[in-house]
Amino acid sequence: MNILLTGASRGIGAATLAALQASGHEVAGHSTRGGDGLIAADFIDPEGPRALWSAALDQLGRIDVLINNAGIFEGVGVDASDDEWHAAWARTLSVNLQASADLCRLAVRHFRDNGGGRIVNVASRAAFRGDSPNHWHYAASKAAIVGMTRTIARGYAAENILAFAVAPGFTVSEMTDEYLTGRGGAQIVADIPLGRVASTVEVAETIRWLATDAPPSATGTVIDVNGASYVR
Repeated sequence: MNILLTGASRGIGAATLAALQASGHEVAGHSTRGGDGLIAADFIDPEGPRALWSAALDQLGRIDVLINNAGIFEGVGVDASDDEWHAAWARTLSVNLQASADLCRLAVRHFRDNGGGRIVNVASRAAFRGDSPNHWHYAASKAAIVGMTRTIARGYAAENILAFAVAPGFTVSEMTDEYLTGRGGAQIVADIPLGRVASTVEVAETIRWLATDAPPSATGTVIDVNGASYVR
């Protein structure tokens, strides 16, 4: 399969890139700055998603799967200034939600002309149980990702366009290291019945399966990877 993967430079994205390539798939990977064979695109720029899609299409010729993994996790407190509050929300929603929505739209239109395709969106446990008081905007962006994924699944299944989501809990990655340290790793692990946070390899394998092997009837599914720290 020909796959476009966003946020492929580190953490879950890098592990997913490795898993897909090891399985023999052609992958156009993305990062904000590019380099190491990745396509550069800044999702703060409204033109970033379309530029990435065009570059990936030039590289691959056809796209069979879109994986929206890119995201940011930046805190802002309720005591921040109005300008800081609004800027934090705008930045998080631009990267975590709007860019994913733009790419999903481009994918649906492309898939309609090519017999179908798959979308895998990386959400979060926070979509269902919320997050810290400094991360309202992050939880909101991920809850919206889940709603968007289910809407796509329901709206386009008849055209062989499938949509899935993964909702990781805490994962050992660069994006969460600082947060884990700040909150206290022992306290976080105590809330996980499995006794540890998820590895990027575990989340990547879940993404790989949804992107390439999950049965079509599973469209609309959101898979939790959180060590039973939140069950629903």
